Amino acid sequence: MTLKDIYTIAGYPGLFKYVAQGRNGIIVEGIEDKKRMNAFATMKVSSLGDISVFTQTGEIPLIDILKRIREKENANPGPESKDPKVLQVYFESVLPEYDKERVHLSDIKKIVSWYNILQKNNLLSVLDEEEKVDVPEEKEDGKGEENPAKEEKS
Repeated sequence: MTLKDIYTIAGYPGLFKYVAQGRNGIIVEGIEDKKRMNAFATMKVSSLGDISVFTQTGEIPLIDILKRIREKENANPGPESKDPKVLQVYFESVLPEYDKERVHLSDIKKIVSWYNILQKNNLLSVLDEEEKVDVPEEKEDGKGEENPAKEEKS
């Protein structure tokens, strides 16, 4: 499982993992409650692997932020506080360069909540799975893998 297999659905609390393709959308299972449901094509479904956060110089992928939180917390749960000031100070300690005008408190709450859900359900390992993306292996002659079907006969 990778971060791209974990979803958030607008209007529904928590995170969901992909189970199967359905007729009208996808079938997902709640990570915390293990209940399955249809995520219809009309719903706003976002993969955590596709989410980025605005910084003052551009954007940073969510996976990098979650890794920073994991390092800061030593893989322990993040803050459970609902106090806006506490969350903003905490998020600034994790990502000092975040864009304070475009990243709202609700976004910070979601990110910390998502980290806590992943931590609570022993899914922080998905942060390391992203690094194991298949890269074409180099042959000894320094060239990438070649397709033998394209070789022409002389």
